[in-house]
Amino acid sequence: MLNVFLIGAVAGGAGWLIGKSNPGFSLESAGGRLPAADRKIFRQALREVRRESRDVILDGQAARREAANLLQQPTLDSNALAAALERARNADVTVRARLEQRIIEFAASGSLEDRQLLADGLLRRAGRQPPPAKKSP
Repeated sequence: MLNVFLIGAVAGGAGWLIGKSNPGFSLESAGGRLPAADRKIFRQALREVRRESRDVILDGQAARREAANLLQQPTLDSNALAAALERARNADVTVRARLEQRIIEFAASGSLEDRQLLADGLLRRAGRQPPPAKKSP
């Protein structure tokens, strides 16, 4: 029973990671709706975070490979698997926090219109449609 749970957890995590490569609606993907000049600055900032986080990203990838390898062993080492999954999760959280911080910095220096586009992306990610945009008088 524990093996089924662990396999489900790893498969769910892999599905989540695959979903990240197809962003749909999120703060990060909402940046694609920004005006061209702002979109370029936004994307450069996020690329910079990823470049700065390269070691953390690589560690997370190595931890996921380790977890997959452990799952394929004849005898499961639950403690080692838990440690590998925790390492992968911590790497993901670290990179996400860095990306979010950079998005906050971008939003703080941007216009209300740009922040509205980012908010719309966040609301769609949360499963809610954004309210209709108010027209200026």
